[in-house]
Amino acid sequence: MKSNKANIDFSNKIIKSLSEYTVKTKSDAYIVGGFVRDSILKLDMTGLDLDVMVLGDAVGFAEGFAKKHKQNLTAVYKNFGTALLNIGDNKIEFASARKESYKRDSRKPAVEAGSLAEDLSRRDFTINALAVSLREPEDIIDLFGGIEDLKNGIIRTPLEPEKTFFDDPLRIMRAIRFASKLGFAIEENTFKAICDNRERLKEEVVSQERITTEFLKILESPKPSVGLNLMYLSGVLDIVFPEMSKTAGVEQRSDYHHKDVFYHTLEVVDNISEVTNDVWLRFAALTHDIAKPKTKKFMQGTGWTFHGHEELGARMMKKIFERMRLPFNKIDYIEKLIRLHLRPAALANQDATDSAIRRLAAEAGEELVDLLKLCRADITSKNLAKVKKYMGNFAYVEKRIVEVQEKDNLRNFQSPVRGEEIMKICELQPSKPVGILKTKIEEAILDGIIPNTYDAALEYLYKIKDVTLREYFKSRR
Repeated sequence: MKSNKANIDFSNKIIKSLSEYTVKTKSDAYIVGGFVRDSILKLDMTGLDLDVMVLGDAVGFAEGFAKKHKQNLTAVYKNFGTALLNIGDNKIEFASARKESYKRDSRKPAVEAGSLAEDLSRRDFTINALAVSLREPEDIIDLFGGIEDLKNGIIRTPLEPEKTFFDDPLRIMRAIRFASKLGFAIEENTFKAICDNRERLKEEVVSQERITTEFLKILESPKPSVGLNLMYLSGVLDIVFPEMSKTAGVEQRSDYHHKDVFYHTLEVVDNISEVTNDVWLRFAALTHDIAKPKTKKFMQGTGWTFHGHEELGARMMKKIFERMRLPFNKIDYIEKLIRLHLRPAALANQDATDSAIRRLAAEAGEELVDLLKLCRADITSKNLAKVKKYMGNFAYVEKRIVEVQEKDNLRNFQSPVRGEEIMKICELQPSKPVGILKTKIEEAILDGIIPNTYDAALEYLYKIKDVTLREYFKSRR
């Protein structure tokens, strides 16, 4: 058994209390896994999230500790020998030491009582197979070289990797997630086993929800391109997100972008990750060019074009959200950013009129700031002179967009005179002419003909209503 001096903060009230309770009850209990790993790496940890492994009855141990703190257990799973306790922002999961065996068609193991060594050996990676005794906290117990792997930045399995990933295919996603989160490399044999077992992700051994959760965690990592590229190189992306995989090798003009759509996209995601932790804005960056493979055409004198990829990309989201079990309350946001992501750049390349700026601000609404972040992140050319010039033009247009939006009050824009009032003034039932009049008022505001105020819109309605309705009914004859 290898041991190393522990660097765990036993002055923490919860950990100190756990240690005292372990000694008092003469129990064998250990802090294991992520908390030990992150303590060694000296990572910032918000709130306490502990895994406590007990040699013996973990549920009984948890009940006694909860009683000491005058708390009730949050959850108990006696069949698995586990219990959960929340104390304020602190989360503690207790589990009896166990050994596991798997059937081919399930990642849910058959569980029986095990030793400390057997429990640590079932952990996914060596860096998570570390333990500190709550009775004798001086040393870190390291049976599989996890501390050395932490020092060297390596993701490796404690046991034979082929069996590790075959038994539980979700560990494929977790390996890539930890590599992306920590900036680690995946050890050669471990990576080969990921490649060899990736098809297991198709076999419904793991739920789509669990796969998607891991995928979003990869996208939340400090530099998501690390994990996304590992998914591509291992073939996992073909299974989890085939639409993204198909962007690899798709050549494009390199004026402002990387020549390859996939690697351009990775740069965009990394760029936007420097300015936001919002996983959905990152997801929009990931999918903004997703329809380029389907819209690619070569035009003589121009090169590769992707006309309409923004609209098709937005329309692709429904099926992607359904298949990946993504939350549908986010789909409108993603669709809007994909649909509009070319518009600010187009304004930067021309003398944009106030009308064009108003229209973009009105369509973007509350998402305008995020749209502008996405457009800035989308500039990935290696030609620094071009980038500098383009950024200068874009900064000017960006300033004008924000000014116009604030001045004209165009967030979530619609006509100040609503449909009900149009029907009353014009003596109409709900019908197409109501929509036509409402649109004409909105167009007049966006074109700068009238200001975005109720009085001006009402006056304009009275001015145009008779002619508009006469023309409409005449065209219906």
